[in-house]
Amino acid sequence: MTRQIRFNAFDMNCVAHQSPGLWRHPDDRSWDYNTLDYWVGLAQLLERGRFDGLFIADVLGTYDVFAGNDEAAIRQGAQIPVNDPLLLVSAMAHATEHLGFGITTGTGFEHPYPFARRLSTLDHLTRGRIGWNVVTGYLPAAARNMGDDALLDHDSRYDHADEYLTVLYKLWEGSWEDDAVRRDRAAGVFADPAKVHHIGHSGEHFRVPGIHLAEPSPQRTPVIYQAGASPRGRRFAAENAEAVFVAAPTKAILRGLVTAIREELVAAGRDPYDAKIYTLVTIITDDTPEAARAKAEEYRRYASDEGSLVFMSGWMGVDLSEYELDDPIGDVESNAIRSAVAAFSQADESGKLWSVGDLASWGGIGGMGPVLVGSGDEVAQTLIDWVEETDVDGFNIAYAVTPGSFEDVVEHVVPRLQERGVYPGEYTPGTLRHKLFGRGDRLPEVHRAADVRVGAPGSTIDDSIRDRALTGARG
Repeated sequence: MTRQIRFNAFDMNCVAHQSPGLWRHPDDRSWDYNTLDYWVGLAQLLERGRFDGLFIADVLGTYDVFAGNDEAAIRQGAQIPVNDPLLLVSAMAHATEHLGFGITTGTGFEHPYPFARRLSTLDHLTRGRIGWNVVTGYLPAAARNMGDDALLDHDSRYDHADEYLTVLYKLWEGSWEDDAVRRDRAAGVFADPAKVHHIGHSGEHFRVPGIHLAEPSPQRTPVIYQAGASPRGRRFAAENAEAVFVAAPTKAILRGLVTAIREELVAAGRDPYDAKIYTLVTIITDDTPEAARAKAEEYRRYASDEGSLVFMSGWMGVDLSEYELDDPIGDVESNAIRSAVAAFSQADESGKLWSVGDLASWGGIGGMGPVLVGSGDEVAQTLIDWVEETDVDGFNIAYAVTPGSFEDVVEHVVPRLQERGVYPGEYTPGTLRHKLFGRGDRLPEVHRAADVRVGAPGSTIDDSIRDRALTGARG
């Protein structure tokens, strides 16, 4: 059977997401991000293109590493102003039938108890099409504005996130049994208290003794996305993620990342293909190769070097305003996204070492991923080659202009992939998890969340916890 290539669209509830400066282009509508019309129209477009989902990035904080302040980020609209991603989903879900929605929130700045209810609510309202991109945070401004002096160090943020997810899994998987909700009008019983369990969590960071506030949703646990590519991030992904997002400027770097992730999955007791791996890419395409290249040149004239370095400084945790444009990146110890440092510190496939100026030029369109330019046929073949040579499952597609870049992919690239038999012509019915893996709505038994289901061996969720919690409350 021919391996199917998968697409996600990559957007953010802001103006300049991955292509700083392109908001000035006359065809760009990213400034329309404050309207539901933009988001509903985008969702309907992506569903026509049979995308797996719309992946909405987010940050809680500003990019203020560059020059030590947030002035350049504000000037460039570089992910500021930025709105909440979760509030967009209900309208888009109501206007579509199959498209999934991957929303980003951090584990460092919100307690898991109310967050669990918000995600369960969205899973109900989307009929099981919600996913959660787990991030630990990397912007120092976010920590300061939440009352902390600084971010935890890189690996400690993942240790904190481990317990955060443990609490969520207990709430989503272990609190309500499948048949707890009876809706028995004759008996006057909506839900059976004996089948709703207090989770009794008491850990280093969180104490959550009670029950989940929401009844079981179609997937219970949303599809778990994760984007960390550092060694600690890969281990976290191997234990939790069902979809992993990576960003690599070359096939050689991507091949190494994919191999490392699949090896980590095996080490965690899972199948190497238990998680779909998507790599970041921006596609500029048109009817002919010449038209696509002319379009790309036009877009590049709007790209902002300053905006690009604002992003790169934030992602790498290094103030690139202190470097000359021809300085090499070198080996930099970073408390932000270590994978960014690693990727751009390596020689590219031509053997040239990356400089600060190369970063500015590269990041002007599409961030840390490559930009593919060509006709629909050319781009389709390039994507097939990347999948065959790197073992990646699909692509997280950023835009140069929106929704134009997505419209071009749907019009020019998707049909060429379908003609080659490597892209779906129709959606699989069911929840997002079932669409991705074809094995039902719930997390598989090999996932660590299964360990906290009611009745699972070693589960701490049982009726004695309810008794102890109630006794403590009365006392």
